[in-house]
Amino acid sequence: MSTPTEVVEAPGDPVLPAGVPAAQIEGRSPWYLGWLRLRRNKVALGFGVLFILIVLFCLAAPLWADHVAHTGPNQNHITDKVLIHGVETDVVSASGTPIGPGLRGRYLLGADQNGRDVMVRLMYGGRTSILIGVAAAAITTVLAVLVGMLCGYYRGWIDAVLSRVMDVVWAFPVLLLGIALGTALALGGIKVGDFQLAGDSLWIPILIIALVYVPYMARPIRGEVLALREKEFVEAAVAQGKGPVRIMVSELLPNVISTIIVFFTLNIANNMLLESALSFLGAGVRAPNASWGTMIADGYQTIYTAPHLTIVPGLLIVLTVLSLNVFGDGLRDAMDPRAKIRLEH
Repeated sequence: MSTPTEVVEAPGDPVLPAGVPAAQIEGRSPWYLGWLRLRRNKVALGFGVLFILIVLFCLAAPLWADHVAHTGPNQNHITDKVLIHGVETDVVSASGTPIGPGLRGRYLLGADQNGRDVMVRLMYGGRTSILIGVAAAAITTVLAVLVGMLCGYYRGWIDAVLSRVMDVVWAFPVLLLGIALGTALALGGIKVGDFQLAGDSLWIPILIIALVYVPYMARPIRGEVLALREKEFVEAAVAQGKGPVRIMVSELLPNVISTIIVFFTLNIANNMLLESALSFLGAGVRAPNASWGTMIADGYQTIYTAPHLTIVPGLLIVLTVLSLNVFGDGLRDAMDPRAKIRLEH
């Protein structure tokens, strides 16, 4: 008699034999079964590794700046000269055209109009863009889970009030709302009692991006909680005397955690795209901070004479967002509760 093997069947996908004995998966948690599905998706795992490599590349910015380029992201070298094929050349010519990529070590990716090392700014700008994407996604997740849980569990007037507030935010295009808030807060910052944020603080774009995306995550969570609210295990928890907060934390939250993880991953990519757009339009990251969006904004004026100033950060944005989206799609398929696992003998 043949050894039972596990077969994973995802919606719309062919049945894939795993070659895993049935005894190893019977009674296992959904997390383990999700991992079995995810590890088959080599494309998603590959793009996940690509994102990790991009993060490591950005984290190595101080090492490159101190030991290779010997300059910081905001240091101007407009009057400096470098040797190119044995000829002493201005970093920025008299006509305002910076040197292009191709040198070893310093100015590996060329210079910008102010003589700043593009490689250094690219690495530091990536740290800023990824920080904003992750921090905004974390804040969005916390607020969306709180709103979704309250609306879905209590329903009634709490659901009505919070849903109408989300509808107001939802009614505005994300980019236009971000530009309006970014322009307004950049002028005077945020002052609430003793709490103050300067207009050029990175927390300004982080908070703006986090707030505008809350409805897009809170609505699906609310829908799941509304459905789970009627399940027998919730009724059993009520019968045991558990309070609303304990039920939401111990009963409902574990059942929506897979949705939260998937949305968190995809939100990072959306946040980075919005940050780049806001910074390009002058409503996001402010000088002297560098981000990939501000680098594109600085370089588009010389796109014909120095195209590397826009191509290089634009390419990094595309690769980062693509890697997050592909990995997030793979994670969503792996964590899909509708995916079936059956045993074949």
